Amino acid sequence: MLGRLRLGPDNLRGRLYPEPAHPYRNDFQRDRDRIIHSRAFRRMEGKTQVFAAGLCDHFRNRLTHTIEVSQVARTVALALGLNEEYTETLALVHDLGHPPFGHVGEKELDRQMKQFGAGFEHNRHALRIVDHLEHYYARFDGLNLTYEVREGIIKHSRELPLETEAELKPLLPGKRPPLEAQLLDLADEVAYNTADLDDAFGAKLFTMAEIEATVPIFAELGEQIDTQFPGASDRVRFWEVLRQLMNVMIGGLIEGTAEAANAAGVEAVEDVRELDHRLARLSPEAAEINKQMRSLLIKFVYGNEGLIRDRKLAQLRLGRLFEFLVANPERVSAGYRRALKESPVHRVVCDYIAGMTDQYFMKMYREMISATEG
Repeated sequence: MLGRLRLGPDNLRGRLYPEPAHPYRNDFQRDRDRIIHSRAFRRMEGKTQVFAAGLCDHFRNRLTHTIEVSQVARTVALALGLNEEYTETLALVHDLGHPPFGHVGEKELDRQMKQFGAGFEHNRHALRIVDHLEHYYARFDGLNLTYEVREGIIKHSRELPLETEAELKPLLPGKRPPLEAQLLDLADEVAYNTADLDDAFGAKLFTMAEIEATVPIFAELGEQIDTQFPGASDRVRFWEVLRQLMNVMIGGLIEGTAEAANAAGVEAVEDVRELDHRLARLSPEAAEINKQMRSLLIKFVYGNEGLIRDRKLAQLRLGRLFEFLVANPERVSAGYRRALKESPVHRVVCDYIAGMTDQYFMKMYREMISATEG
């Protein structure tokens, strides 16, 4: 459908440290495998998506969410004739930089780092992980990923301004990323909106009637399911409707992106880069449904008093541990103590906390903070 815009071998700029070609894997397959085998990737299993670990074994965590984003993004890329392997690699790495406790953890780390004239943003931290913090190779720090994957890590959500840090200049600031990277943000939305509906319904934060009142297509699809499967339980009926809704949303992303690309008249990857707007988008129908789902989730889930209370507590604890470790840097783990010889204390503490799982964070908090209070 859009095969002319597929990122192919002729568009690749290589790696920071040149490596010989692999005998049976292409560059993106190698990048994908390096990401999957990284310690940061495994740690995502213990990081909060929306509902904290321990409430229910069935709720998504950051790793299962990542796998679901990969499924959506690969489906869209394949349907559009784009590079499925590049898309999959970006999907698997897109949340690698998230700290414990989801977006509240990110917000608090950013607040703490701003006191030192720095900041924290999970996409930039993901690049820091793959460029510096993973140590598997004798010849270089990091994973030595391709420029295109590193560019997608930074630019899949927003553009990189022309006036940017020197280390990001090779990632083509001022230009749009390839279409495969543009798909990621919307594939992420489709995945987490539908997943959050599922988890929140399982947590009994709303009823089918409340969903149908805000998202009318849920009622329409429910009527079809009732005709096909009379007597199905509410839970099975919900899942049947949710699967159909995902088909509508994924189809809307395919349709909207294809229409935008054809309307723009782009014929090659470089044409996509030079546009003054992004091409990845939902169809008008899917965009309206997406807006309705977001409204429902804000009202019943993200605005839930219990979850807000948990998030505030997590944010408070993260800030206290950060401040404690800045004052007592010898308490970071051995690998990070070595980094203190080359990096400022606040940067090392930020890297250390950002890499923690929720459970490990609480272990460190109890040992370092709770112990001093009691």
